[in-house]
Amino acid sequence: MQKQVNKKLDFSGQNIYVGLDTHKKQITVTIMGENLHLKTFSQPPDVDVLVKYLNRNFPGATYHAAYEAGYSGFWLQERLQASGVNCMVVHAADVPTKDKEKKQKRDPLDSRKIARSLKSGELEAIYVPSKNCQQDRSLLRARQRIVGNQTRCRNRIKALLSYFGINYPEQFTRSGTHWSKRFMEWLKKVDIGKSGNNTLATYLAEAEFWRSTLTTILKQINTLSGEEKYAKPVELLISVPGIGRLTAMMVLTELEDIKRFKSRDSLCNYIGLVPNVSSSSDREHVGDITQRGNKTLRKCFIESAWVAVRTDPALTMKYNQLCSRMKGNKAIIRIARMLVSRLRYVLINKTEYELGVAA
Repeated sequence: MQKQVNKKLDFSGQNIYVGLDTHKKQITVTIMGENLHLKTFSQPPDVDVLVKYLNRNFPGATYHAAYEAGYSGFWLQERLQASGVNCMVVHAADVPTKDKEKKQKRDPLDSRKIARSLKSGELEAIYVPSKNCQQDRSLLRARQRIVGNQTRCRNRIKALLSYFGINYPEQFTRSGTHWSKRFMEWLKKVDIGKSGNNTLATYLAEAEFWRSTLTTILKQINTLSGEEKYAKPVELLISVPGIGRLTAMMVLTELEDIKRFKSRDSLCNYIGLVPNVSSSSDREHVGDITQRGNKTLRKCFIESAWVAVRTDPALTMKYNQLCSRMKGNKAIIRIARMLVSRLRYVLINKTEYELGVAA
């Protein structure tokens, strides 16, 4: 009788590629080898379950995984890396997509295209910030959301007054006088009927909640800016015209390491201060500013640029020159790019900005 010999599975020297389509309740997984598609399945969002599956079915292999950046953040990447899986997070718009995949949006197709692109080397990982930076960044982004909530609440109050034909007294006709202590006291005395008064009181209570919450979080950000890792960079950044302490903290938490950007252009590209370009043969069309980029920082730099052109003589002169050949809203984008250049310079060289120097 011929004796059967069971050989132990060994994938040493082979690569296994794992495409992940992440959702809150499940992860759709596609596994590919060097030459073929092996399996597509769904599982709970549990890293241990996936790692055990890979080790059991493909022991000894080198594992490579990728998923699109989104609501789930970077925890999945961190845990996979810690479990011995090389994992990258990619920009969703950078994953090559076939026409069929655009028209038939399904989780298995999404995970399959990620695995396919990972295997062919077409994916480029985005930067993964440190855990501490992610936490600090969440505080700054929470402030943005609170400001948005406060604005929406105030707009509801104004809309309610307009609906019932309530006009502001003479001393509150200018927008700069709105939401002061005196303005809030007047609002509490407005009479629009029993139910209307209840509605207004509810909105006013909400407005007070957001005001108080915003005050608290601003104090927390101010305290954070005084910590050792931020104190010196913040002082350098606020020497740049148009950059305040809050903007400086937003820049530092969104970028973390300025040296990862090799040039001003690469930093402007990340922020989204570059135009859309379409070129063919000897023709090139430069369009409007790209919608891709870090929207938080883009807004910050454009707002700061408007302040800078009023406070820095060199930027005032440059803005006037630009306005002679383009509209003001386009000229300010150029100024914002110059502001980015100055910011990058002071952080890399650890030197304060010198006001009035043309560059």
